[in-house]
Amino acid sequence: MKVLIIGAHGQIGQLLVKILQESTNCQVIAGLRSHEQEKAYQEKGITTAFIDLAGSQKELAKAMQTVDTVVFAAGSGGKTGADATMMIDLDGAVKAINAAKETDIQRFIMISAIKSDDRSFWSDNAPAAGPQNYYYAAKYYADQWLLHSSLDYTILRPVALTNQKATGKIKVASHFTDSIADMTITRQDVAQTVADIILTGKLHQKEFDIANGSVPIAQAITNFH
Repeated sequence: MKVLIIGAHGQIGQLLVKILQESTNCQVIAGLRSHEQEKAYQEKGITTAFIDLAGSQKELAKAMQTVDTVVFAAGSGGKTGADATMMIDLDGAVKAINAAKETDIQRFIMISAIKSDDRSFWSDNAPAAGPQNYYYAAKYYADQWLLHSSLDYTILRPVALTNQKATGKIKVASHFTDSIADMTITRQDVAQTVADIILTGKLHQKEFDIANGSVPIAQAITNFH
């Protein structure tokens, strides 16, 4: 199985590359936005692909040739403006989804954001021009594009991310009904969840919220329906 990770140099992307690189069941391809990054990964024995989400859909499709699964873990980052957010988190995601369809990708996994599917959370309670709204609008419409794409999708909506040590335990739900104010999840646990979804072939055509919890990751994704 060949897995292309778009945004492989991001914090979750790096962790996911490491996990999948150690697996004997798949070949990981690190999608990177600069040739300098490519060189550094190649020196570690990791296969790379140049991915420019601001570039053309044609080039994205070329990078997806022979790939089985695409993971979209990219983002413009918290320090960029609305223009980069919309062109990377939204338009870049849409182009990646379209390219995946064009090349008959079997599966597309999106790492989204908690409440991205709930317009009232970000549209009704914040200034219309606030940076949070641009981010959530981008995530919302990118997710909607994937949901209506005919691709075999999985969408994860993690709560607030931390860099703490992995717990190996999560909780998942179609939508969390409790307050998310005190919920967190480690980036390592998000990466491990994505890796387990890929390696076990679970959670096809599913979208869900995810946080650290009390259930081992493998059990949580097996039990979610």
